[in-house]
Amino acid sequence: MKIDKAIRDFLSDDFVLKNWVDIEPFYTDLFNRDISTLTAFQKWLRDKSELDAFIEENLAWRYIKMTINTSDSILSKSYQHFITEIQPKILPFDNKLCEKMMESVFLEELSLSPSYKILFRSVQSQLSLFREQNIPIQTKIAELSQQYGTITGAQNIHYKNEEITMQMANSLLKNPEENVRKNVFNLIANRKKEDFNKLNDLFSSLIQKRHQLALNAGFDNFRDYKFVSMGRFDYSKQDCFDFHDSIEKNIVPLVKKIQSKKLDKLNKSKFKPWDTSVDPQGRKALKPFKEVNELLNGTVDMFQNMDIYFSDCISTMNKMGHLDLASKKGKAPGGYNYPLYEVGVPFIFMNAVGTHRDLITMIHEGGHAVHSFLTKDLELTSFKELPSEVAELASMSMELLSMSEWQTFYPLKEDYNRAIKEHLEDILKVLPWIAQIDCFQHWIYQNSNHSINERDAKWLELSNRFGTGLVDWSGHEDSLKHSWQGQLHLFEVPFYYIEYGIAQLGAIGIWRNSKLNLKEALAKYKHALSLGYTSTIPEIYSTAGVRFDFTNDYIKELADFIWSEIQKYNESSK
Repeated sequence: MKIDKAIRDFLSDDFVLKNWVDIEPFYTDLFNRDISTLTAFQKWLRDKSELDAFIEENLAWRYIKMTINTSDSILSKSYQHFITEIQPKILPFDNKLCEKMMESVFLEELSLSPSYKILFRSVQSQLSLFREQNIPIQTKIAELSQQYGTITGAQNIHYKNEEITMQMANSLLKNPEENVRKNVFNLIANRKKEDFNKLNDLFSSLIQKRHQLALNAGFDNFRDYKFVSMGRFDYSKQDCFDFHDSIEKNIVPLVKKIQSKKLDKLNKSKFKPWDTSVDPQGRKALKPFKEVNELLNGTVDMFQNMDIYFSDCISTMNKMGHLDLASKKGKAPGGYNYPLYEVGVPFIFMNAVGTHRDLITMIHEGGHAVHSFLTKDLELTSFKELPSEVAELASMSMELLSMSEWQTFYPLKEDYNRAIKEHLEDILKVLPWIAQIDCFQHWIYQNSNHSINERDAKWLELSNRFGTGLVDWSGHEDSLKHSWQGQLHLFEVPFYYIEYGIAQLGAIGIWRNSKLNLKEALAKYKHALSLGYTSTIPEIYSTAGVRFDFTNDYIKELADFIWSEIQKYNESSK
């Protein structure tokens, strides 16, 4: 795939950002410019978009490099410099530019286009939140959020005279030998225990600063502030509560059935914490690849069988050095696809160690990457800035749509069938966790002055509500009580998590459609993604051929479908 980086019209091609003074003239130009004609206003919007793309990409590279090597103080300082010295000066200027935009006499005319209508409503929403006194608070929140990756990135354990990452350690919890699993679990638990208080204190500090942010903007709590900030125009708090209830009623019982069958095969009445990931038949963990090159090449082959455009996206990223896939010491945990709005080619970061979960992560982030490519030529940067409910629809649908091609990694039919069955079961298992994390956040920010003991009690209460009661945590109560600390979204991107659940429902619907007509389902999928954020979320889902719906009846319908698909693999994966 040939990528032509957009030619700059406003900034020079060799422009370098080191300090605020370097970029300030461009903001001043936009602020002072005459936009009294439609042509002038449209040119102003394009120039602002170019500046936005540059700023976003500059920050992106600082973040990417820092997360690849959290122990490099120079990279960390570069990111911190942007957050503490450049961004705080951009924010008030950007707010003034948004005010200038919303004062234009051409808003009504341009709003006849759905894409501009969505842009203007988002800008108006952001303007309603801006407060000068919140800038230093936002800066401090960004600094604190960064600490989570630093703390957890250093959580390695020593196993068999070797220091290994948590990702590598977690893969050992699939070992058929219980003594191995138990030993590794205890090593993980003890290492994490060293940071329980540190992460509790960090989270408490974040909560208080976020609460103050909301109060300054005229909200009663950060939850209500965040709903406006995230642009949740298409669903409400009550819809989230309905999602929680529907998952509890329709999904948790199915997870309990899955776990009960697994316990029967293990000949146990309850799991110990180190048993939940092991194969009940004593088979070794699925090993789709050994080296990251196998993961990369296999993904390209698999995507090519689905749609050559998909494989071209990954191949292009590889040629441009936009992939960092292997787990290594000092690397931040997790995985992400970071859009790069100027060049149009995103960056995938992950921590692969050879597990089936790594394969899913690669496919998931590959779905995000394809989405970035499909939106790269949209007119304005704002049109490419996706609501998470749409972004995650791309990634989660790719997981399910790709399953028909998993023979690339699992040539043996037994492994292939097992991989699909486990993935479908994992989809059911994660939905209650998503509901629990989201429910936890609602409580956290509605009760911002809670004590740590109250926080512990609430988490345990929710663990009972969304859990199956089939895990025996005796002797490891602290690990259960602090298990929420493993969810980086709570620290870094609050309230960004239920989107995974909403999008998962959409992805199940797209996959269900693909089983009836694969070619049509893929075409609708690509069309929906190519819209970026130029249509409402329900309209984008409808374009993809599914409903934007998480009511009890619809979730039951999708749960029944997934359950029926799982039954097809019960015999073949025994």
